[in-house]
Amino acid sequence: MAHIVVLGAGVGGMSAAYELRKALGKDHRITVLAESDRFSFTPSNPWVAVGWRTADAVKVGIAAPLARHDIALSTVGARRVDPAGNQVLLRDGSAIGYDFLVIATGPRLAFEEVPGLGPDAHSHSICTTGHAQSAWQDYQRFVQDPGPVVVGAAAGVSCFGPAYEYAMILDTDLRRRRIRDRVPITYITSEPWLGHMGLGGVGDSRGLLEHQFRQRHIQWIANARVTAVDAEAVHYEQLDEQGTLVRQGSIPAVFRMIMPPFTGVAAVREAPGLGNPRGFVPIDGHQRHPDFHNIYAAGVCVAIPPVEPTPVATGAPKTGYMIESMVSALCENIRLELAGQAPAARATWNAICLADMGDTGAAFVALPQMPPRNVTWAKVGKWVHLAKIAFEKYFLRKIRTGNVEPVYEKYVMKALGIFRLKS
Repeated sequence: MAHIVVLGAGVGGMSAAYELRKALGKDHRITVLAESDRFSFTPSNPWVAVGWRTADAVKVGIAAPLARHDIALSTVGARRVDPAGNQVLLRDGSAIGYDFLVIATGPRLAFEEVPGLGPDAHSHSICTTGHAQSAWQDYQRFVQDPGPVVVGAAAGVSCFGPAYEYAMILDTDLRRRRIRDRVPITYITSEPWLGHMGLGGVGDSRGLLEHQFRQRHIQWIANARVTAVDAEAVHYEQLDEQGTLVRQGSIPAVFRMIMPPFTGVAAVREAPGLGNPRGFVPIDGHQRHPDFHNIYAAGVCVAIPPVEPTPVATGAPKTGYMIESMVSALCENIRLELAGQAPAARATWNAICLADMGDTGAAFVALPQMPPRNVTWAKVGKWVHLAKIAFEKYFLRKIRTGNVEPVYEKYVMKALGIFRLKS
């Protein structure tokens, strides 16, 4: 009997645990190492930050669902992976051994890389539900005495969608409150241009997002790195296409939400030979670590190269559809290895994103993620807003029940297919 340990209990980790159980049957042990006994649906965080969802509404207890599928759960927390010893060292001083390890931790939020950044300093984040809830608490005070807002993404971010979503959800909420005229909004980003999204653009994403921002009177500053944040302003440097500094400035703001740089988590970063210099996990074409072949990885923790060089550092995003594909591939490859066969499954690595805009939404499709692509398009419509609401419900149900159906494949691709037939 083999023991498979899944490090992380987010979208990738929970999906991996359930899919492994289905693929392997009851003949092998599976243990999930988590930070909490509750799963949070991260894509809903922009809604939590403006009070459209409560934190409890986007969380699900995972102990009972995992137990029903004979999957063990530990919430002690991982201190460090020991790949040479095939074990994970835990924070209480104990260790758990494994035959196979699946790393699905998501990122570490490196607020310290920008002075004044983060919920403990002068800006908010929507990267965790707890951070989004904190933003909502401050937002309730803000709307009583509104003023300038800055939303954006610092250098080193590899997921820009939530920042775009939050800027436009915020615009929608302020209009509904009839105080939008009192709130100048500026969007600042490390992307070389609006709509790049770490993907080199998707279809006409540049024109689409510039149009939306103009319609909503959201100003933007691209190709910029946030250098500091204080209680009164966001400070930045803007570069040209060659990476030469062309402007230094400050944007006054009484409310600030800046996506922080990403690194790998400490349990990976502090494990010799496991991560790259930023702490992300390198993988081969089968989701395996190139040096430690019994370690697999999926999701934001995976090291993949940028789509193209940019003057300010931007990472390539790992969307939910891509994570689901990575998970399916690694589960099949572990099954093959336990059967004495070589890994053969590969993830599709397609980028598909449903971005809510408050009163409408945008769908972005890049097949595959890396250009040149077979399919690339971007469309706006109310249906995207409705599809994301429905998808939230479907995914939370998946976590509650342990259903291993490919949610993105079944629901997102179906929605996209229906839209394309009608358009």
